Amino acid sequence: MENYGSAKERAREMGGKGKVVFTIIVVVNGCQLGILFKPAEQVFKITGGWGWRVSLGLAGLPAGLLTLGALLVVETPNSLVERGLLEEGKAVLRRIRGTDNVEPEFLELVEASRIAKEVKHPFRNLLKRRNRPQLIIAVAMPIFQQFTGLTAIMVYTPVLFNTLGFYSDAALYSAVITGAVNFVSTFVSIYSVDKVGRRMLLLQAGVQMFLSQVAIAVILGIKVKDHSDNLHKGFVIFVVVLVCTHVAAFAWSWGPLGWLIPSETFPLETRSAGQSVTVCTNLLFTFVIAQGFHQKQR
Repeated sequence: MENYGSAKERAREMGGKGKVVFTIIVVVNGCQLGILFKPAEQVFKITGGWGWRVSLGLAGLPAGLLTLGALLVVETPNSLVERGLLEEGKAVLRRIRGTDNVEPEFLELVEASRIAKEVKHPFRNLLKRRNRPQLIIAVAMPIFQQFTGLTAIMVYTPVLFNTLGFYSDAALYSAVITGAVNFVSTFVSIYSVDKVGRRMLLLQAGVQMFLSQVAIAVILGIKVKDHSDNLHKGFVIFVVVLVCTHVAAFAWSWGPLGWLIPSETFPLETRSAGQSVTVCTNLLFTFVIAQGFHQKQR
């Protein structure tokens, strides 16, 4: 939320008739959503220390939606079978497959569950030679997912666009635009991942992200000098388009596939342990990239 001091200063610059822009930015797994609204033609001050409390409390809205959505989620057949609830597992399998002919698949789940229970040390089992390729993928995918730079772009987009010469309102609107591009482009992956394959999406998006980043670097390196933070309007629009191009490529490739591919490579007996490695690696390098980019901003 824009603080009172900055809002007041902007109002003075606009002749005392400025509008306060209240901004809510929510970051969910790299997807940035924004809400912008202008309540009045004057400056408001949230007193009594309620500013940060309101901002923090608004995080309860997506949490509430997730809670309501969780009420509609059923137990997975795998989970029910592993707990010995075979009939319940078969019933859920019929429900999600939409057919009563699930006996072959159900027997496979029962057998896989039996084999998984025989593995006493799944994390130690990950280090065995036969599981090393899957382990390498589980570690490498989230590392390269973060090295695409998407986390830095989504978190620091307002700073980036301010540097490009946008005013505060425009920078915030641009952050919302990139968040919307991220959200919409994810549906491209949902539609095409089983049609064109995982490998094709990763290769295509990798080239697209590389070219857009090179173009952004060239423009900023040539046009933005040490003592100048303004670009020609045409260049600014072009940089915004390039950023959206990078975000879109990530959203239909490395974003969702960075989670999907590791989950598909592990057998059932080591899948939980393997996915935990993927999650830990992702969070670790999210922290590394965010901190590294933050140091550059100082």
